[in-house]
Amino acid sequence: MQVVHIVFYIFAAMAVVSALVVISVRNPVRSVLALVVTFFSMAGVWMILSAEFLSLILLLVYVGAVMTLFLFVVMMLNANSTGSREGFTRYLPFGILLVLLLVALMIISFGSSFTQLPAPVPPGADYSNVTQLGAVLYTEYAYPFEIAGVLLLAAIVAAISLAHRTPKQRKSQNINEQLRVRREDRVRLVKMPPEKKNDLS
Repeated sequence: MQVVHIVFYIFAAMAVVSALVVISVRNPVRSVLALVVTFFSMAGVWMILSAEFLSLILLLVYVGAVMTLFLFVVMMLNANSTGSREGFTRYLPFGILLVLLLVALMIISFGSSFTQLPAPVPPGADYSNVTQLGAVLYTEYAYPFEIAGVLLLAAIVAAISLAHRTPKQRKSQNINEQLRVRREDRVRLVKMPPEKKNDLS
């Protein structure tokens, strides 16, 4: 066993354990931090597979920006974690069945080469995975790339509209109510007899 295999197993074990922590812990902040560890481990696996661009993008964009925003949102919303974990044990058999189904589909798709994947061929000196990725992404998969961008934009708009809450104690000015106001509704005139002064002298 070479050193690269040991490093791969370390990163793979870290990714699996941290992914299980993401869905099992009750504190949402710890769940987000465990997801950061998962992304970091997968970045290490991609680096071993000579996908340096994807690995660095995962670290810079997801770990450095997206997960920071997730952490801020979770801390600001102060989400109630007890209500979101009530149905965990109830849906656990369904989750296990779904995982087994996905593993079976992967085994059927890969066939006999599932456990015997060949090692990646070392690239030449003039090889650039950024060039290869850009050439495939913006030519053969240009339309799926644009559709994915539109779907993400729609998801962002939907998330903002669902999470937006109108302030309850905000003082606002309603012009229509002010124009329809009457004196009888706001002012009440009370007629009282004058008070007599007590002559203490």
